Amino acid sequence: MDIDREDLITRLGGADAVARMDHEARADALEEYQSEQLEAAVAQTTKRPGGLTVEQVDAKIDTRPYRRGVGKLFVAERGTVPRLPPMPERPTLLDFFERRFVSTQHVLQSANLARRAGASEDVVLACLLHDLGQSLMRTDHGWWSAQIFEPYVSPRVTFAIRYHQALRFYADPEAGYEYPELYYQLYGVDYVPPPHVAAAYEEARRHPWYMDARLVTTNDLYAFDAQTVVTIDPFVDLIGRRFKQPIEGLGNDQSPVAHMWRTLANPDAPL
Repeated sequence: MDIDREDLITRLGGADAVARMDHEARADALEEYQSEQLEAAVAQTTKRPGGLTVEQVDAKIDTRPYRRGVGKLFVAERGTVPRLPPMPERPTLLDFFERRFVSTQHVLQSANLARRAGASEDVVLACLLHDLGQSLMRTDHGWWSAQIFEPYVSPRVTFAIRYHQALRFYADPEAGYEYPELYYQLYGVDYVPPPHVAAAYEEARRHPWYMDARLVTTNDLYAFDAQTVVTIDPFVDLIGRRFKQPIEGLGNDQSPVAHMWRTLANPDAPL
């Protein structure tokens, strides 16, 4: 696909804004730009409005050198994977933010939006963590993310992270959430969520904490905002108070999910 470099830079706010973006943010912005171009091209060639059908999306499976559900840390969709810096002996959540988690600007912006809207600390923390499980596994990432963080956060935060995935597929206009246009391109214009997602949605709707999970979706972002660069600094105090950092370090504390953190810490291990 041809890239109009000047158009892309203009959309991202100019050369200065692009210069302030880290490598991951630029990659995310480029992917979003390419997705928009693809969606526009497909809209002209398919009779279905909005993009590909589920069948057409499925037909692309064996055209890629990777599977779409693989964790973002483990595959380079363009070029080669970067060499990772070593982790400290007792890694903290902040260490994983700085050295392992992929696409952190997305969750930082989501948490920033939630905080500015006056959301509770549980919701802000859930927004800060909700998509980080995608570094390990994109498929069912709400469940993966919730499981990774469950031993270290409150049950309410875990709930919001887990159920935000199912809620993304169901609009709630009263809460300010519409079905994302991006999903028509990702899943197909005639996509129907699988039974376990539909069941999770119904369960969440009946739960007293429904709005916590829904607020994660309303503060989610589906395109990189080049005009806003958020750092982890404003959330360090929140993490210190609301995240139960193990003394031994994440991956060394013998928790039920320690192996998941060790996998994130050493993704180049062959076995």
